[in-house]
Amino acid sequence: MTEVREGEAPFREWRTWYRVTGDLRSGRPPLVVLHGGPGCTHDYVDSLKDIAATGRAVVHYDQLGNGRSTHLRDRGPAFWTVRLFLDELDNLLDHLGIAGSYHVFGQSWGGMLGSEHAVRRPAGLRSIVIANSPPSMELWVEEANRLREELPPALQATLLAHEAAGTTLSAEYALAMKGFYERHVCRIVPMPEEVARTFQAIEDDPTVYFTMNGPSEFHVIGTLKSWSVIDRLHLIDVPVLLISGRYDEATPKVVQPFADNIKDVRWTIFEQSSHMPHVEEREACMALVASFLDEQDARG
Repeated sequence: MTEVREGEAPFREWRTWYRVTGDLRSGRPPLVVLHGGPGCTHDYVDSLKDIAATGRAVVHYDQLGNGRSTHLRDRGPAFWTVRLFLDELDNLLDHLGIAGSYHVFGQSWGGMLGSEHAVRRPAGLRSIVIANSPPSMELWVEEANRLREELPPALQATLLAHEAAGTTLSAEYALAMKGFYERHVCRIVPMPEEVARTFQAIEDDPTVYFTMNGPSEFHVIGTLKSWSVIDRLHLIDVPVLLISGRYDEATPKVVQPFADNIKDVRWTIFEQSSHMPHVEEREACMALVASFLDEQDARG
């Protein structure tokens, strides 16, 4: 039976909750999973634990302000920065004793965070999987607005009216938003339990999501609205696997700068998926990721 253990890593005066599936002493570099948001939880990327069946430990954690880690509802925009989450990741790697050799899987915002981590060229990073992520939020918003225009006119009108009025917390806005999410975020209806848990967690404490992103995936008015890593992608010096879905809100136009600017890169688009191939085409996605990681280990 696969070993599973949970713990908390002290981070400054707070705590980062983590879970390790598998044995960190197996001799194979572990996979560290960075969840999205900012402001989601590890639940919706829980499927990555499947990788542990290959003999590689998998580390999930809830980023600060989310899930089972310390919540800080009173902190404002100046506190919630990319640097904060980079420091938290470094702290966790050190706490677990794996900073010398590890892989990263970053999904959506997790891929943004992972790319920021990778451009710093940490010595122990072996490879990174960037899944369903933008290298630029302006590009993300541009494509999200294009996808919005394909929604039924009534849904578009409802979204625009509430955004203009500042009433994006209304039930009507949430219902209209669901129409976009079922097309471009997760096409499994009803939403799988682990995905629903993450969305419920955001609703319970939207501090990080609302501050850094905004009220929805396509109405980005938070502190990340002008973020970009495109001009630094050439600094990434480890192999990169890009993953996206055919119906993804991270459209091919969004993902393309990663492919254009990273030296050692490959890209797979899952034809039956939107923003969550790790859920929508779980078995195929896990097989791809496991094969990629094994290949990098074989390269030494």
